Amino acid sequence: MKTVNELIKSINALQSNLHNKDFLLTWEQTTSELQQVLTIAQALKTLRAENIATKTFSSGLGISIFRDNSTRTRFSYASALNLLGLAQQDLDEGKSQIAHGETVRETANMISFCADAIGIRDDMYLGAGNAYMREVGEALDDGVAQGVLPHRPALINLQCDIDHPTQSMADLAWLQEHFGSLENLKGKKIAMTWAYSPSYGKPLSVPQGIIGLMTRFGMNVTLAHPEGYDLIPEVVEVARKNAQQSGGSFSQVASMAEAFRDADIVYPKSWAPYQVMGKRTELLRNNDHSGLKELEQQCLAQNAHHKDWHCTEEMMKLTKGGEALYMHCLPADISGVSCKEGEVTEGVFEKYRIATYKEASWKPYIIAAMIMARKYANPGAILEQLLKEGTKRVK
Repeated sequence: MKTVNELIKSINALQSNLHNKDFLLTWEQTTSELQQVLTIAQALKTLRAENIATKTFSSGLGISIFRDNSTRTRFSYASALNLLGLAQQDLDEGKSQIAHGETVRETANMISFCADAIGIRDDMYLGAGNAYMREVGEALDDGVAQGVLPHRPALINLQCDIDHPTQSMADLAWLQEHFGSLENLKGKKIAMTWAYSPSYGKPLSVPQGIIGLMTRFGMNVTLAHPEGYDLIPEVVEVARKNAQQSGGSFSQVASMAEAFRDADIVYPKSWAPYQVMGKRTELLRNNDHSGLKELEQQCLAQNAHHKDWHCTEEMMKLTKGGEALYMHCLPADISGVSCKEGEVTEGVFEKYRIATYKEASWKPYIIAAMIMARKYANPGAILEQLLKEGTKRVK
């Protein structure tokens, strides 16, 4: 475990332009910028473990906009804001003037007079979530340029239709911790596979986030799903190019067993087909409730044909030494626990339950690190000041 001083030295040595841009997709950031976020997160986590306060703000708001249900990401964002000394204010769009025709440009400026961060989760509409975040970002840029806003709030993608960067970066932080370093991840095989679920409509952003990020660090990434459960083609191409550049590999196979074979890490997770998510978006926008119900029944019937895509003890025996690290963004569909039949058996999940909790525990620090990297051109200096002051978090 590196000391805070060692982590600060690493941060200072990294080239980054994150203070001038939002972190909306991991593949838009340089490897150095990804490493900066990871290292800031490590420093913040170490400071807290050493009972040193990490409040870089003495006042200010962090705005949250959740257009989908959430437990881990919602509380991780609230925790990140608290770590940095910001108060949280949730924008309930049903209680705002948005229903009366207030534009995105206007809303973005009205909520930002005293805001230092805005976190948005918008994963319901394929082709819309990430675009909405960018529209908010452009409105904030204009607000600062026109003298309406005193400074630019950090805009954090808490999950969109394309990527879930706070999740995939937390996953990467956990892999770095588990295997000892980013360097040790090179050559490791990670199987990102579809798994059966008794529900439909789960976003594409987690599997896309995994293949889009892990291919950046020389890993051998295998994507597996039944026929018809494709991801967004452009993101698959991003993963393929990333692997070529990093010296890793990216492959696609048609069975969970083939993906699991000799894998160091497995990530069995359900998602809806790319084409289905596009159709679902159209029905949602048209408020076609009967159409949505019909689509759901069709998809559940389709899912039921693939119940053998199940992370079992037998499937895990195919992995390297039979002891691959199981990962999941949570909540997992656990057979016999949270559902009759699901993504993973109770035995497999229970074996790795604490590991998945540790995986999730990185998210508050990753989000706080993203905010710091956006708000401060020299985050290392801010961390050094916190360390020097040594203010006790708990007296």
